[in-house]
Amino acid sequence: MKISFFRQKIYNFLLAAYRWYLLTAERSLDRAYKAALQIKAIEDEHFNGNKIDFDSSRYTSSMMDYFESDLKKQLKIARMRLTEFKASCYFLSESNQKAAIKAGIEYTNPATILEKLRFIDQVIAKYTTFDHETTSSDLVTEPKPEIIPLDSAIAPDIAPAPLPQKFSSKTWHKKAINKANSTGILPRSILSTITRLQVELDPKSEQDVVKNFRQAQRRTIISVRFLLLLVIVPILTHQISKTLVVGPIVDSFRSSEQTGIFINYEMEEEALQALEKFEQRTKFDILIGRLTELSPEEMENHVKEKALEIAEEFRAESSSAIKNVFADLCSVVAVIWLLLVSKPSIAVIKDFFDNIVYGLSDSAKAFIIILFTDVFVGFHSPHGWEVLLEGISRHWGLPGNHDFIFLFIATFPVILDTIFKYWIFRYLNRISPSAVATYRNMNE
Repeated sequence: MKISFFRQKIYNFLLAAYRWYLLTAERSLDRAYKAALQIKAIEDEHFNGNKIDFDSSRYTSSMMDYFESDLKKQLKIARMRLTEFKASCYFLSESNQKAAIKAGIEYTNPATILEKLRFIDQVIAKYTTFDHETTSSDLVTEPKPEIIPLDSAIAPDIAPAPLPQKFSSKTWHKKAINKANSTGILPRSILSTITRLQVELDPKSEQDVVKNFRQAQRRTIISVRFLLLLVIVPILTHQISKTLVVGPIVDSFRSSEQTGIFINYEMEEEALQALEKFEQRTKFDILIGRLTELSPEEMENHVKEKALEIAEEFRAESSSAIKNVFADLCSVVAVIWLLLVSKPSIAVIKDFFDNIVYGLSDSAKAFIIILFTDVFVGFHSPHGWEVLLEGISRHWGLPGNHDFIFLFIATFPVILDTIFKYWIFRYLNRISPSAVATYRNMNE
């Protein structure tokens, strides 16, 4: 009884294996067809049904890296499964098909198989030279992250080559950190030199250089245009809203003579000081003979005219401060709207600044760090923060609270300095230790 049960188990296992073997061709074709569908989905969703264009400026380098890796993966799957399909069809004979029918296996309609094969060929035919192109471009772009440490180690004042387009900044950082932590049998400079010679001897290197240059040019144009928009849009919004929208509304509410002249006590004190200074200057001019002697009534009328003039000046300044508040709100809304509708440009400008920063030499990085820290958190920075805060409060018509200003100066630069030192310790020290060493030497 046990022997017959064991034989039945073996028979069922062999039958299942034989069915799997007979369905290999259909299974391979289905997997190749799904891979082609994945490629077609990327084309329809991101490239309007056209071929995946790696020179397109619509997407960032990180997104194009993702599309490229996904395309290579799906192409590899499709070609391997097509090879498996052809081999399976070659080994399957008419006797195998009859055995499959006896085993209860139903093959797909031949018309459906031909339709799937036609669709797969149409999709793959667009990328017949893709494997060769990516291999040559990888040969050009791979060695560059290795060449950068060599240049910075030999001549830190020479700016290393810019990052290639196929690498996003984050990917390059990860590779740079891994290479910094790894050691090999041969010195890295020798390997970099050999790889650089391979790049220079590659016949496709010139095309890749031109392609990378065009991508860098488009990225620079997009970044500069977006930076100009970030500057021009808030300024124009502020001036237009203040002149055409906010200004008439505020003037209509403050047109009456009963409206307060001053919106804070500092303006009133400033007006009194200006009037007192005018009165003292008038008396001084009379004493030295520059002006004729004035009677008390004439003197009072003269001072009264000046007081009315000062009042009009401070009334206009108060109205301007109120207008600035609402105009600045409109500018903030305009900037937020610009950021929301320009997400691809933000990603491009991020890569643009990353390439600029990491393309600087170690001495240039150290110079920028020292300049930034001395301006914002250095010994003389409290005076600059005080002027800045007083200017902002005057721009919005707020009273200059000196206690708040002194408290801000005593805390915020210290916090900023701590964050900056932590960034140098945790991030810059791993990415560019030579720049940190140069910074310490220059700072001493």
